Amino acid sequence: MADIETIIKELAEPIVDELEVDLMGVIVAGSKETKLVRVVIDKRGGVGVDALRRLSKGLSLQLDAEDLIAGKYNLEISSPGFDWPLTTNKDFVRYEGDWLKITFEDGRPVVEGENLGLNDAGDLRVASKKGEQVYALDETSKIIRTVNWGKVSGKQKQKGKKSNAKKKS
Repeated sequence: MADIETIIKELAEPIVDELEVDLMGVIVAGSKETKLVRVVIDKRGGVGVDALRRLSKGLSLQLDAEDLIAGKYNLEISSPGFDWPLTTNKDFVRYEGDWLKITFEDGRPVVEGENLGLNDAGDLRVASKKGEQVYALDETSKIIRTVNWGKVSGKQKQKGKKSNAKKKS
């Protein structure tokens, strides 16, 4: 028999297909008395509240009808957030253009840059201060989305420009 997370995923798949969102994961955790069922969905451009509500209602009805979870449970439908690791080809397509933080297996320094997608060999292309770089996914330990604070704050260094501001006395 399949594990409960796989069964819940199979129950959710027709609903997420109808909503045209990606099912990124199902996690069941908690105590014997109360379980937490977390279903993570997303799509390029983000998921609207209506999709979250519709999946919650539809999946909740199915879970109750199937009586899969003994005792009480809380169903949480959410989008992945920045700390959700990118692992599949779909992830890199969905978040193309987003800023990534890449951690390596061998302890190399962390790299940040813009996700340019995967090349034909399945390696990750990233635009950083050093230009376009290519990284083999099997050399990475974790890839997550992050914020490009230099761009957000408007404080990215502009080459060749000096401040002419004078200090007031």
